[in-house]
Amino acid sequence: MSRIGKQPIPVPGSVKVEIKGTHVKVTGPKGSLERNIRPEIDCQAESEQIVLQPKGNSKQVMAFWGMTRSLLNNMVIGVDQGFEKKLAVEGVGYRASIAGNKLTLNVGYSNPVEFDLPDGISADVDKDNKITVRGIDKELVGLTAARIRDIRKPEPYKGKGIRYIDEHIVRKVGKAGAK
Repeated sequence: MSRIGKQPIPVPGSVKVEIKGTHVKVTGPKGSLERNIRPEIDCQAESEQIVLQPKGNSKQVMAFWGMTRSLLNNMVIGVDQGFEKKLAVEGVGYRASIAGNKLTLNVGYSNPVEFDLPDGISADVDKDNKITVRGIDKELVGLTAARIRDIRKPEPYKGKGIRYIDEHIVRKVGKAGAK
């Protein structure tokens, strides 16, 4: 029995859920998301909650049950509140700026790196070179933040690069030096 899958998904009053077979559409104040769920999972919309039941009891079906519940819960939260990831750009001369749908990063390469934000994702850059990635799809927000971080990963000696705000970089000691 899945501990996660058996919990009902609460649906706020501002969110509307449509279920047609294995297709689920969630609409809220921030937008709408659609997803096809696994046929091994039965999805029912009850009064102000969604209940999932497995069609079988194999280990794989139980894993799909919990995963499907998490995916649908993230859809409901996304269209109601949205998701965000914060990144910090650290290093002497390292800067980030945004113009329209294009994020420009000066992170130690000979030319600035231009990153096109996908549809449904917005980003802000504040004066402290902190990038905030926002959207309603948790998967897309995390993927976009990871791609931005991959442009210049933080290095372990001085910590220069792009890192998540809550990420801790383990520092290494440099050269021993002349004695």
